[in-house]
Amino acid sequence: MKDIIIKQRGESLSLAGIQASIKRLHPKHEAIPILSTKEFSLEAGIAGEAKLAEILHKHSYPFEHRILHDLSLLFPSSFQIDSLFLTQFYTIIFEVKNIGGRLEFKENPPQLVRTRETGEVDGFESPAAQVERIGDLLGAWFKEHGINIPVYRVVVLAYPRQIVDRPPAKTPVLFPSHVPQFIRDLPRKKPILDYRTFNWLSEKLVASHHNYIPRPVCDIYNIPRRDIRTGVICPGCGAIGMMKIARSWRCRSCGCLDHKAHERSVRDWFLIMGREMTNRDCREFLRVDSTNSYKDFKEYGPCCQRVMQV
Repeated sequence: MKDIIIKQRGESLSLAGIQASIKRLHPKHEAIPILSTKEFSLEAGIAGEAKLAEILHKHSYPFEHRILHDLSLLFPSSFQIDSLFLTQFYTIIFEVKNIGGRLEFKENPPQLVRTRETGEVDGFESPAAQVERIGDLLGAWFKEHGINIPVYRVVVLAYPRQIVDRPPAKTPVLFPSHVPQFIRDLPRKKPILDYRTFNWLSEKLVASHHNYIPRPVCDIYNIPRRDIRTGVICPGCGAIGMMKIARSWRCRSCGCLDHKAHERSVRDWFLIMGREMTNRDCREFLRVDSTNSYKDFKEYGPCCQRVMQV
């Protein structure tokens, strides 16, 4: 039997961008409270997805299946799937939410309303509508590749403290512990996909994944780029402004030496700024004088190929 988990969850670049921005803004900057709230929300979401992954991983099923976490596909635009459970009979999209309080799913218009213990009311995009839309896109992606298989959509609430006063009309809402039984109860009389096609589809999904690149933090939160503090951040003490020395970087505060310290800062640029990095941009952001710095450092940062035009 092949590996069941064929795609693991990757790093959240959205969270990385938020955290990098918090480090590079003045502690009293007006955007810090908003960014900190978003950081907490993203971390809660990741924890919820990890909870579902744990449940999926430790249960076994009497049929072949594959699990893909954090899958991002293009058709025609990008769409993301928290967890995909693929079998020869059907596939299931799991959309995980970790939103505390009392929850009410409204249909017209589709909306999730959360009431906190304090009585404060917040509105969110409906996870039910979201997972239904993702299911339609995945179905279209399957059709484009000659696959006709049922696509089930499920909203998973990460923890039982989330109280549902009104569930959505047609989309199942489950806690992670209920997911294995839900999977076992789905109908499976005759395989729709033969084993060869099933394996091909599994490999095709993995090969079709592309890393999700979030919008630059400055654009999302209207933060002036001049407010972002420049300099290489010390991996030891967190001070900004490491000094470039021969083949390395040295922290002025703690003396830490790190020859790759600039890599994180170059990535910070693209997650926070998101635009083409010129030679001048590179020198100013890393606080170096060498006009060759752009040539030396542009290869670092996962987003370079997409957003840079060398």
